[in-house]
Amino acid sequence: MKKLVALVLALLMALSCTAVFAEAKTEYNVTVLVWKFDDTYGSTVRQGMLKWAETIGEELGVKINLDLQDAGDDMAKQVEQCDQAIGKNPDFVIINLAEPAGGQTLVDKLTEAKIPFLFYNIPPSEETYDSVVKESGAFFVGTLPREAGDMQGEILADLWTADSAAIDKNGDGKVQFVEFKGVANNPEAIARTQYSEETAVELGVPLEMVTDIIVADWDTTKANDAMLSTWQSHPEIELVFANNDDMAIGVIAALNQSGYNTGNEGDPAITVIGVDATDAAIEAIKAGKMTATVKQDGDAMGEANIRFMMNYLLNGAFYAGLEDKYTLNEDGCSVYIPYAKITSDSVQ
Repeated sequence: MKKLVALVLALLMALSCTAVFAEAKTEYNVTVLVWKFDDTYGSTVRQGMLKWAETIGEELGVKINLDLQDAGDDMAKQVEQCDQAIGKNPDFVIINLAEPAGGQTLVDKLTEAKIPFLFYNIPPSEETYDSVVKESGAFFVGTLPREAGDMQGEILADLWTADSAAIDKNGDGKVQFVEFKGVANNPEAIARTQYSEETAVELGVPLEMVTDIIVADWDTTKANDAMLSTWQSHPEIELVFANNDDMAIGVIAALNQSGYNTGNEGDPAITVIGVDATDAAIEAIKAGKMTATVKQDGDAMGEANIRFMMNYLLNGAFYAGLEDKYTLNEDGCSVYIPYAKITSDSVQ
C-alpha cells in the first residue's frame, strides 16, 4: 500500500512538473492595434516597440513577435482587426485606440476570448475609462494630458521674460495668437489647447486669441491650408501654439510663402511652438524656422508597452516589480511617460 501511495505521489509530481514546463513559453505572439500608421509621433512609438521587443526578449530569453495592424483612423476597421486577432489567439493585444470612446467593444471581445490587453497613447474617453481600463483589469501607458500644454506656456513665458519685444511684433503690449488643435474630443488635444494658454497667462504673458481654435486633425496639410487663409485674414498674428509638430510644420510652410519663418537672416518670423519633438521639428528649430517644441518620448512609451506586457505575461501583474522604473498613477492602473522642453538652446 505504501509503495502504491508513493507511486501515485511520484506520478502526480511528474505530471505537475510537466504542466509547469508546458507553461514556460519561449515565444510570444502579440497583436498591436494602431490608430493609424501615418501619424509621425505614433511611428516613433511603433519603432520603439519593435526595438524593445527584441531587446527585452533577449533579456528574458524569449522571442516576442509583434503583428502591427493599421486601422487608418477608422474605429470600425479596428474592431474588425480585433476580431481577426482573436481568431489567431495571440498571447496579448496592445491597443492604440482609433476612437477614444470606442474601447468598450474591443474590451468586451477580448475579455470574452480571455486575451489580456493594455492601452497606450490615446486614453479611453473619460466616460468609458473606468469600465475600459480599471474594471477590465487592463492598463494604460500614456502622458499627463496637461503637461505638454503647461510646458508650451512655460516656454513662451521664458521667451517673454527674456525679450518681450521679439514676440510682440506690433508693440501693442499683447501677443496676438492662434491655437491649432489636434481633434475635438481627444483628451490630449483638449488639455494641450487649454493649458498652453492658461499657463502662459498665469506666468504673465498677455495673450489675445484672434480666431476661434482651429481643428486640423494633427495633420500637416490641413494645418497648412488653415494657416494660409488665417494668415491672410489676420496678419497681426505673433504666436502659434500647435498641439503637435506635424501641424506646426504645416503652419511654418504657410508662413514661408509670405517670407516668414524661413530661417534666413533678416527675414521676419513669428513664434511657433509645437509638441512631439519629431525629427522634422528638431531640424526646423535648428534652422531657425520654428521656436520650440515639447518632447513626447515615443521610444520610452514603446519600451513601457513591452515591459508592462511581459511583466503581466510572466508574473500576472502589470506594475508589481517595475516600481523602480515607473511611477504608478493614483488610479492604480496607469503610468505617464514624462515630457521635456526642447528649445533652440537645448536642441543644439
